[in-house]
Amino acid sequence: MNNVSEANKISTKLHEILEIRHLNDSTFIIRLERNDVEFKAGQHINVGPANSIHTREYSIYSSENDPYLEILVKEITDGFISPVLKKQKPGNMLIVEEPVGYFSLPPKIDAEEKLLFIASGTGISPFHSFIKSYPGLNYQLLHGIRNTTELYEADFYDPKRYIACTSRQKSDNTYFGRVTNYLEEYPVKGNVRCYLCGNSSMIHDVYDILEVQGVPTEKIHAEVYF
Repeated sequence: MNNVSEANKISTKLHEILEIRHLNDSTFIIRLERNDVEFKAGQHINVGPANSIHTREYSIYSSENDPYLEILVKEITDGFISPVLKKQKPGNMLIVEEPVGYFSLPPKIDAEEKLLFIASGTGISPFHSFIKSYPGLNYQLLHGIRNTTELYEADFYDPKRYIACTSRQKSDNTYFGRVTNYLEEYPVKGNVRCYLCGNSSMIHDVYDILEVQGVPTEKIHAEVYF
């Protein structure tokens, strides 16, 4: 997400960094103390350095039930926040604003309805939170990435439900092509609710494909990262 806000506009707290897990050269997970923060899976928080007036939106990666908060961050070399976050160490403090957002599962999940999660890059964050918060979900997850270095903790997901779509690398364990190619080859059928999260071009293209395939607009939910 790319909205920068001043940290003093809404309620903020300082949270200690508990752990940082580096997934590749540019992407990492920050684990923070929870400080009794309540959220719904799919919501995001604004996070920034304790000595800065700037924060950036990150979808919560951890589950509603974890005793900590986690965010998945990709370093943008000319960004305000991500290069600073990459240099942080456990024990440092970060500003965390209260959770916001409406990208969430229905209050009552229809057991007959399949959930299709479609992500690009770090847009997988809210889906990780969905799946970890509600282990019994009937879902399929399509993850659009460039190559296998962007398989962000893919072993967490049920391998029968997770499909990585690699656009720049052929691999035995991935679908070679974009998520749009996959959807055109394997059209959506039946009673399916779709969630899209990632870059705007992917979301626009996938939205058009799903509409052509007959998915009602009220069953397509989107969260644009950039």
